[in-house]
Amino acid sequence: MVMFTCINKKKNSVIKTTLLKYYWILSSQFGIDIKILVSGITGLPRYIRHLIQFSSNYKGNIDIRPCLHDWHEEGGGTHDEYFWQDLYVAQQIFHANPKKHVDIGSRVDGFVAHIASFRPIEVFDIRPITAHIPNVAFQQADLMNPSLLPENYCDSLSCLHALEHFGLGRYGDAISVFGYEAGLQNIIHLLQSQGVFYLSVPIGQARVEFNAHRVFDPHEILRLAEMNGLLLEAFSWVQSGIMTQSSYPEQDFATLACSRYALGIFTFRKQQLS
Repeated sequence: MVMFTCINKKKNSVIKTTLLKYYWILSSQFGIDIKILVSGITGLPRYIRHLIQFSSNYKGNIDIRPCLHDWHEEGGGTHDEYFWQDLYVAQQIFHANPKKHVDIGSRVDGFVAHIASFRPIEVFDIRPITAHIPNVAFQQADLMNPSLLPENYCDSLSCLHALEHFGLGRYGDAISVFGYEAGLQNIIHLLQSQGVFYLSVPIGQARVEFNAHRVFDPHEILRLAEMNGLLLEAFSWVQSGIMTQSSYPEQDFATLACSRYALGIFTFRKQQLS
């Protein structure tokens, strides 16, 4: 009976994952969002009632511009993993107060903006940033190609939700099966000894979801980090909109490696060169 229940749960999980995948493809890549469509249709009668109620007591001009979804939402969105990631790492950098912080490919309208609100930040990205943003210095760079990258450049470094894209061509980068390994090695060269590196990537059952991203077994991230002279200092993860700070990373790695998806946030320190 227990085995039958486990099989059913696994089957239901596979069906749910498949449906979510095709929903994402339809909505984000082709602009067909069934959820928004249904929400809009069901919200239309309420909108019409409110419009009639308002216009019966208002004599000015009224332009029709319906907003049919906002009354279903909370006052602010906190379920997105980017929210927790950006807030957490920005707080760490605020308290650490490094001499020079450099970011690799993180979200400009989230994490980079958080940092720029209280200190200068340099951003390296393969794609151009044409906007002039206070406290942000931008350099276009391909982190899989180390030829023009400085070494021992900064004492604090971040790469949030970016490394998983290296080598998949999504952002104009070259196709490379091991692009993430080369990218990670080149990123670490930017960091001075005893510098701190904040890295976030999708973790779970290892796979490539081409060409969206990779999902890493967390043990693989730790292995690559240690090969490049990094020591793990802290680990957190975000799953289903909830952030958890780990007290026993190795134990949590084993559990998360069997899960379908989470966002792992690793804090490493670069070891003194011998």
